[in-house]
Amino acid sequence: MPVFDFNSAPEDKKEVQCTYTTFCSNEDHATPECPILVLDNQNRKWNHHSCGVFTNQNKQTAFEFDEKDGTCSADILKVDARFVSLLKWLGENHINVRLSGENKPDGYAVYKIREIAFGGGTKLSAEDGFLQFMIERLFASDAPKEKINDDEQEESGDDMKLTSIQSITDFMTCAGRTLPDNIRLWARRNLAVARSHEVSQEERRHAQRALSTMMNIQWKSNYFEAIDPDEARRILDEELYGMEKVKQRIIETIIQINRTHTLPAYGLLLVGPAGTGKSQIAYAVARILKLPWTTLDMSSINDPEQLTGSSRIYSNAKPGIIMEAFSMAGESNLVFIINELDKAASGKGNGNPADVLLTLLDNLGFTDNYMECMIPTVGVYPIATANDKDQISAPLMSRFAVIDIPDYTPEEKKVIFSKFALPKVLKRMSLKAEECIMTDEALNEVIELYSNTSGIRDLEQAAEHIAANALYQIEVNHAERVEFDAEMVRELLG
Repeated sequence: MPVFDFNSAPEDKKEVQCTYTTFCSNEDHATPECPILVLDNQNRKWNHHSCGVFTNQNKQTAFEFDEKDGTCSADILKVDARFVSLLKWLGENHINVRLSGENKPDGYAVYKIREIAFGGGTKLSAEDGFLQFMIERLFASDAPKEKINDDEQEESGDDMKLTSIQSITDFMTCAGRTLPDNIRLWARRNLAVARSHEVSQEERRHAQRALSTMMNIQWKSNYFEAIDPDEARRILDEELYGMEKVKQRIIETIIQINRTHTLPAYGLLLVGPAGTGKSQIAYAVARILKLPWTTLDMSSINDPEQLTGSSRIYSNAKPGIIMEAFSMAGESNLVFIINELDKAASGKGNGNPADVLLTLLDNLGFTDNYMECMIPTVGVYPIATANDKDQISAPLMSRFAVIDIPDYTPEEKKVIFSKFALPKVLKRMSLKAEECIMTDEALNEVIELYSNTSGIRDLEQAAEHIAANALYQIEVNHAERVEFDAEMVRELLG
């Protein structure tokens, strides 16, 4: 059992005794019923808001309350195992804090800790914002498997970012165990470089930048909560018309996640003509999984280094697009939407960008040249789109479950135009449905005009053109309503 030893007690004193026990909790916030810690209140009931410092009275771990009648001490009885290291750190640095708690039969239940500027004591790296950032991270973490003092999470970080060496050091001390083992070891080595005066200023700068990037990512486990299939189906129906086989395949993937609580071994590859809604399907899946998403447009990537980052030996070195995607998302579980995968093999630089994707897709870990560390990718779900799967290499194809996206039939295009595309445009232009009317002949004419085009993008543009013409006639010609027939459509769009 870890013991807080905040003061250098004389050698003739008895060894410090631990007065508290730890308990495991996976709650994402604290309440009086599920507090961060519990203090002894047998001799005195403590105020709802109480100030003081975590300290140690040589024989017990305690909190010193700053009361009107002087300083009073109370033993710590119970501590959420995730917060042991944080409380120890607060005591060692004599940080003045304000506790919010409630007196209960078993003690004073503390559910909030805030830093206060009081008595000229030591300040945190970023004052209270940094403390809340760490508390929030600790709440987001799981209860530690072994009862060791450490773990982290926040309470209200307000977009707090770890950038300074001091804040990174404090974070490692209080919440280092929330990091994967290999990243924690990597961080210690880079922290030593960032502090060292035996390396160049450039090396220290790169080490600090890499640390800041890595520390601001919340590294999650590969455990996924169950997803409601009915809600998933509702989202798919909302985003897509028809495509029953595609929807069925996605629902099957959701059921698989619910059974295993992990992502499938293979991502999705959506293959079909341009304009058939492949990207829209990818965004819908990200929404169903409740994960942040990022896009990789392979047609604009000509060099593998754009994905893998550049080595720190260069002064203008920086992480690659994949690492920056983790940084922008702020967490390790996300959906990678890889657009135009069939263009990935057309690199014009020093290698093939498609080869870089293989390590990302294998979920074994991805190494960025700038970070110089293996990045866990178990929480990454790749969804790729392509127009021609014949242009995709066999190794890449073998890492995806392929879903063919068929083009829409004329009847489907008619429904999409009349029920989705045109109403959406009218709403955006603040037009009422009765102000812009399409006859059946007009609808048939629109579909006929675009019968040789794939997808529905041309239909959406046609809806935009028709709605804009109706708005013009209403505003300029003072028409009360506009009814389009086949001849008007031919004249307008032909």
